[in-house]
Amino acid sequence: MGRVNATTPSAPSASSADDPARAAFAALRTPEGEQLLAELRDHDPADELATATRLRRTHPAELVSAALGQARLRQRAVAKFGAEDAYRMYFTPNGVEQATRTSVAAHRAARFAGLGVRSVADLCCGIGGDAIALARAGISVLAVDRDPLTAEVARANAEALGLGELIEVRCADVTEIDTAPYDAVFVDPARRGGRGRIFDPEAYSPPLSWATAAALKAPRAALKIAPGIPHEAIGPEAEAEWISDGGDVKEAVLWYGEGFAPGSFRATLLPSGAALSAPAPLPAPPVGPVGRYLYEPDGAVIRAHLVADLVERCGGRLVDETIAYITSDEPYSSPYVAGYRITDELPFSMKRLKALLRERQVGVLTVKKRGSAVEPEELRRRMKLSGPNAATVFLTRVAGAPTMLIGHPLG
Repeated sequence: MGRVNATTPSAPSASSADDPARAAFAALRTPEGEQLLAELRDHDPADELATATRLRRTHPAELVSAALGQARLRQRAVAKFGAEDAYRMYFTPNGVEQATRTSVAAHRAARFAGLGVRSVADLCCGIGGDAIALARAGISVLAVDRDPLTAEVARANAEALGLGELIEVRCADVTEIDTAPYDAVFVDPARRGGRGRIFDPEAYSPPLSWATAAALKAPRAALKIAPGIPHEAIGPEAEAEWISDGGDVKEAVLWYGEGFAPGSFRATLLPSGAALSAPAPLPAPPVGPVGRYLYEPDGAVIRAHLVADLVERCGGRLVDETIAYITSDEPYSSPYVAGYRITDELPFSMKRLKALLRERQVGVLTVKKRGSAVEPEELRRRMKLSGPNAATVFLTRVAGAPTMLIGHPLG
């Protein structure tokens, strides 16, 4: 399939001359703007004032300001997109903040491609991160955003990465897009407003209810949502997947249509791709005393409510019915947990912990907590650590009682 809807022009919008932000972006794409961006690739933000003063001697002040702002955004974007792509792409402040990181977008695109999807309507495309991943998976994309500047940035990114033949960008209201010609729909509603992050799914733009309705009309669909979404807000038609990357939970996705498992919950760990799933939550796991080993489940497993599945797999138990720490008497290895050998279990006491660490000559202390109000940095400061050894302390509750568990990582 060629360029998506190649004969359909983008929705009309106001001239960039009427919008200072769009005019500044257009200036960045001139030869002079591109030269400035190349020169600023490795600049130190701490030297920005001196750099701006120097560049304004030979370039317009407005262009210098725009280039410095874009250089900062590109440096921030490296963490999500990698240096090779980030320094060729363009960004807006919201675009950097809300864009999907490449590893997660590639995972999602691979799931679509594996099911034979060849065309996707990407609604609320932002600066194009997901559209890029879909195109690189060989999928033709209609990328839609109602903000004119964001749409222009997405179009520039498709061209900069050589994907213009697979990605058509349209500036339009996503609620007015006919998605019937496409194999699948992807919706990434805006979850930030003027006051910051939005937690109510019906306050997303567009609301989760509209996005769900759009998904159910398509042969296949994916909705990107915040990982903290309440499970009761997820309809029975969706397969819910929580994704972590390098141990940090990044997002949740609701999958709809043929090839997915309605009502199931899934935790996927990147970069390995390990995936744990269950058709429905298991009964509450047993609770018991702390054994020789403690396991900290990956955040995606916790968000997906699959801790009980891990308890069953390792033959263990929880240390407290409200805390996601698993314990067992025998060692257990799994990509879904970090394991520790526990050497000490003590009632919570700063004084006792300080004495024990001094006795063990612990100079490096990793502090983990669940169910404790103590701040790790404050605890480390009060311990006055000194010595050649390392240890991990867990501040938690065991059978409801504030407890300290001291140990070392397995392996």
